[in-house]
Amino acid sequence: MNFLAHLYLSGNNTDLMIGNFIADHIKGNKFSHFKEEIQKGILLHRQIDTFTDAHPIVRKSKRRLHERYRHYDGVIIDIFYDHFLAKNWNTYSEIPLDVYVKSVYKLLEDNFDILPEKTQEILPYLTKYNWLYNYQFAKGIQEVLNGMNKRTKGISQMNLASEDLLIHYQLFEEDFTLFFKELREYCNSEINTTI
Repeated sequence: MNFLAHLYLSGNNTDLMIGNFIADHIKGNKFSHFKEEIQKGILLHRQIDTFTDAHPIVRKSKRRLHERYRHYDGVIIDIFYDHFLAKNWNTYSEIPLDVYVKSVYKLLEDNFDILPEKTQEILPYLTKYNWLYNYQFAKGIQEVLNGMNKRTKGISQMNLASEDLLIHYQLFEEDFTLFFKELREYCNSEINTTI
């Protein structure tokens, strides 16, 4: 899952949200300096990633892309799934997406000093280009894919993946809907028991 899903799956707990958002920029177990709830968010992020990577529906989605993108297929599916979450946001939240996204940006900016350096580097782009809100639009997804392709110096060819999204749009959306239902149940269970 990508940024929007990780944030959403943290519920209303702002420290969990911060931890879940920054987790990709935390190496190993080097997070004991964060307060406990942020640490739990980092661990939740990792549990979400493990659950997602092993899930048969996600693997089915990735197979549609594997021949063309190889090991970048998972990154692309994460972006596609965030697209479907943003596009269908009203199904999952009573808070309008634009309001939710603004509150997330404020939360991250208010806590900028504690964010890892890499998170601090991407935050201005995240807010300037309003990634989380623009995931719902084809143009927004294309911009994210273009950026990812640049980061791989064109090796990934992720900029072409919007073609695959269009070709298999209904199948990817069906995969997301089924998978996200299970992922939400899993996260609710984890938050209420172990976290």
